Amino acid sequence: MNPVTATDLPRVAGDLTIWGLFLQADWVVKGVMILLLLASIWVWAIVFEKVTSLKRANKAADAFEDSFWSGGSLDDLFRQEGDSPTHPIAAVFVAAMTEWRRSASRLAGSAMAVAGLKERVDRAMGVTILREMERMERWMVFLASVGSVAPFVGLFGTVWGIMNSFAAIAGMQNTNLAVVAPGIAEALFATAMGLVAAIPAVLAYNKINTDMARFAGRMEAFSSEFSAILSRQTEVAGEGRTAAPVAE
Repeated sequence: MNPVTATDLPRVAGDLTIWGLFLQADWVVKGVMILLLLASIWVWAIVFEKVTSLKRANKAADAFEDSFWSGGSLDDLFRQEGDSPTHPIAAVFVAAMTEWRRSASRLAGSAMAVAGLKERVDRAMGVTILREMERMERWMVFLASVGSVAPFVGLFGTVWGIMNSFAAIAGMQNTNLAVVAPGIAEALFATAMGLVAAIPAVLAYNKINTDMARFAGRMEAFSSEFSAILSRQTEVAGEGRTAAPVAE
């Protein structure tokens, strides 16, 4: 065996830097590292976007509900929101009001017609909630996938790197730790990168998923309350009286 000399130690130590570990890695391990780095960057971009959008949606929902429960005419609020609502709860409101205004004037006064209108309004709000939640949950599958797959991708890089290290040891016929260390270190570095990508993805997925479920519950609660208001107004319209809906 050929022992490592003192003049070789600075070179070996220098190879243990993060950049050095990447440069001396096998091309497969490099590919794994680059893939995990890109996944980690994308995870943080998604987390920032989701946290920001949820905060913005909750703030807009607070302002909308203040206007909704102020006692003013819902027709005025509907005209204010227009055909392109800017946040999910407003979209639910606009969908329900659109269906109600389209059908309420055609009521024949029968209980069946009133029940049919209520069903259509509820269906319109339900479809809107599903559509808005699908939009808000975009890229959540990516977070879950990175959280579950990234450690195994890193482990693949580690196994490949260790295989190459043992092959190099066999070729050099030198088992000195100073010679083996760089190859083992670059292999383990791939596992570390897998964990760096996976841990934030799992934590962020759990937190954001909980916040989204809470926001979905908020939309469902608003839908139920608004459905009750429109149901009362529908009964009034069915009796032949006209009245602009008002949040009570």
